[in-house]
Amino acid sequence: MPDITHSEPARTTQLTAINTAEAVTIALLITLAIGFGVKDMRQVIYLCLHISYCLWWLLEQGIYPQRKQLFNKPISIMGFISILGFVGIFYTLPGYLAFTNPLPLSFIAVTIALPLYTFGSLINASADVQKMTAKQASIGLVSDGIWRFSRNINYFGDLLRYLSFAVISGSLWAYLVPGAIALLYIQRLTQKEQTMGEKYPGYTAYQQSSTRLIPFIW
Repeated sequence: MPDITHSEPARTTQLTAINTAEAVTIALLITLAIGFGVKDMRQVIYLCLHISYCLWWLLEQGIYPQRKQLFNKPISIMGFISILGFVGIFYTLPGYLAFTNPLPLSFIAVTIALPLYTFGSLINASADVQKMTAKQASIGLVSDGIWRFSRNINYFGDLLRYLSFAVISGSLWAYLVPGAIALLYIQRLTQKEQTMGEKYPGYTAYQQSSTRLIPFIW
């Protein structure tokens, strides 16, 4: 998820804003289903994938309370509105396109989208669990396991999921969402690279043995 902060007086936390945005996304998708109707497997599969992702995000915080520490920075009311608009509304663009697409869903799209969603979810969840376990054990730099393939493997998994939404929607406009998320993640990982070397002595060696975002490529 994007890390959006503002310098104005704090009103709430990022996590509260993101949780609210996820609830808004679910509500909007249900509204689309009621308003446009579910006429094809395109809409059925899209609803299952995107709503299950939102529900998992909310449930994960109860299963792993440590997750709440990742987005505990205070934000202003404008920051809250920004997250609500970006995560809660803009992220539903592929859903809108899926419900307004008159063409039937192809087998090729299903064959591509389902593995993207499945592996994206598994990669993201595995990376989060490994890092949380390492923090509890005070291990320090996590560079083994799934993290040996990429220094931002959790971001990579999340991008695969959002790509699956775009594939199911069947519209090129839907790729604006994973594209925007990719830009946000690239900005965040660039900032992260500048501080991790100072925090962990072995980070330079880790950089040389791993890719920045996409395993084996970049």
